[in-house]
Amino acid sequence: MSLVVSKVADRASLGQFRDLPVRLHPRDRYVPTPRPTIDRWYRSGVDMYVVRDGAGVVVGRTTVHRDARIDAKLGPRQLFGLTEFVDDPAVVEALLDTAAAGGRRLFGPVALLPNETGGVITDGFGERGFVDSAWNPAYYAARYEEYGLRRRFEADTWICDVSAPVAFSFDDSRIAREELVIRHGSRRRFDGQLPILRELLNASFAGLGYYTEISADELAGQTDGLAYLLDESLLLWLEKAGRPVAFVVAVPDISEFLMRFSGRLGPVHRLRLLLTRRRYRRDAVLVIKGTVPAEQGNGYLTLLSRELHRNLRAGGYRSLRSTFVERGNHASAAQYRRMGGRPLHGYTFYETP
Repeated sequence: MSLVVSKVADRASLGQFRDLPVRLHPRDRYVPTPRPTIDRWYRSGVDMYVVRDGAGVVVGRTTVHRDARIDAKLGPRQLFGLTEFVDDPAVVEALLDTAAAGGRRLFGPVALLPNETGGVITDGFGERGFVDSAWNPAYYAARYEEYGLRRRFEADTWICDVSAPVAFSFDDSRIAREELVIRHGSRRRFDGQLPILRELLNASFAGLGYYTEISADELAGQTDGLAYLLDESLLLWLEKAGRPVAFVVAVPDISEFLMRFSGRLGPVHRLRLLLTRRRYRRDAVLVIKGTVPAEQGNGYLTLLSRELHRNLRAGGYRSLRSTFVERGNHASAAQYRRMGGRPLHGYTFYETP
């Protein structure tokens, strides 16, 4: 097959870049990255490439980018992301050779950082994907490994059936004794609550190998438009004597909406989603949870998980999915097991040996 790699340089090729995975993957399993997000990355200067076959049809795509925070954490790395391709080793080679042209070790797929989204699923292909997580066919892992990349930060996503009662072991007498207060998200005050979440997020995950500190602007971009969909009962943090120490962020799962409209989430589609939001409150996605290092091991996430489970049941949700949890992170996995959860997808990133 004759292949041509070209940089996305106009609206037409950007449209082809966005459309490839929708054309390539089953619509009932793959969840497209929202188009406004891709457009924002393109406008900000992220390099995007497509591979075309001899007939001019796009058969692969990737971003190629760098981030000084990843370099400081892992050493100099060339990041690649939003990487999709037909089942052809030559296409994968063309994409990854393009990414590797700068001579750095590859790491990815990430969009644009591993604590935002990215990764490759390695099993559970019959289970649909969900927002902020990956779905890909089985041949992706094989093609990356044939190219010579190795797995890094192996993990699992999780799913919990929240319809059954679950016992969370927490001594409620501690609540008054330790001056514990559970706070909830607010659509009206959401922008003012973001600095609290950012402080908790950066403190809780600083020790993880893949995590890079998130800036105020990045968090605002990732949560842009979230306030109007927010279920206030699913965004929780715990204060101890007035100081935030633990948090959990879950959101209604709009994956089926993104599947139906191929990732379109402009003003018209946001209005449509807002008007039909009750339809998307059957399932939820736990995006992130954590405890600041000085308070880890005190059971505070158990307390928040109990509150979250109660609120999910009261809100009529039937399931809770979780973004990836590293397999060595036994404490996080234990929270899902207490909720009757099970691993949903095997998950990994890839890097040059």
